[in-house]
Amino acid sequence: MVFTSRQESFLSLLRQQGEVEVELLAKDWNIATQTVRRDLGVLCHAGLALRTHGGAKRISGASVMAYEDRRMVHLKAKQAIAGATAKLIPNGASVALNIGTTTELVAEALRQHRDLTVLSNNVNMVPIFRGSGLKSLHLIGGEVRMSDGAIIGSEAARAISHYKVDFAIIGASALDEEGAILDFDHHEVEVARAILTHARCKILVADGSKFGVPAPYKICDVDQLDHIVLESAPPKAFVQRLNAASTALHITQEQTYV
Repeated sequence: MVFTSRQESFLSLLRQQGEVEVELLAKDWNIATQTVRRDLGVLCHAGLALRTHGGAKRISGASVMAYEDRRMVHLKAKQAIAGATAKLIPNGASVALNIGTTTELVAEALRQHRDLTVLSNNVNMVPIFRGSGLKSLHLIGGEVRMSDGAIIGSEAARAISHYKVDFAIIGASALDEEGAILDFDHHEVEVARAILTHARCKILVADGSKFGVPAPYKICDVDQLDHIVLESAPPKAFVQRLNAASTALHITQEQTYV
């Protein structure tokens, strides 16, 4: 099923706000309440929402509230990053996305693309891409971490070795000014490294709050990446590392430069 542009907008509001009201949507879109109910009914039938008295609410998947809370942190910055990243991906490409709130927003931004093949270690990608124009979605095998829906560990990393994708899009918990890309969980790091290894073009997405966070495990260095997408200018030392590595830096609030 492919949704209309209006239904896509309602779905985006549900993901951002958690709940929508028929009357407000009808007023904002200048359409009949019956039309809104019909559109919401399509989303509910697709398993992406639940009806409420006067509207609909988002369905939470395997994630606990802590992960839901993290989705809302720096939301506007992450959405800008996601939109800029989606522009780097052509229709018909193969894309790997790791676990993370920013990569989930990238997935949202890719819903309008056509004929993508998506590989992920994030079970939350299933409801995100339901009803989109994907060619196919592949979830790798392995242990599922119930707190956020991540598929992690050695088994997951080995499963990725059976693929070779056009683009890897990864998030991270921390960025070091010296050019290290870091995370807190060595199980996640193992999978992220595998995703990068088996991709032709490697993209990091992160907001500026990740600088200075003392995460202990290194995913990679900036010279192993082709693109980094941020919402604001990084520290000068980090830019120098990027320039030395010829890694493209995309800043959503400013002009893209290398």
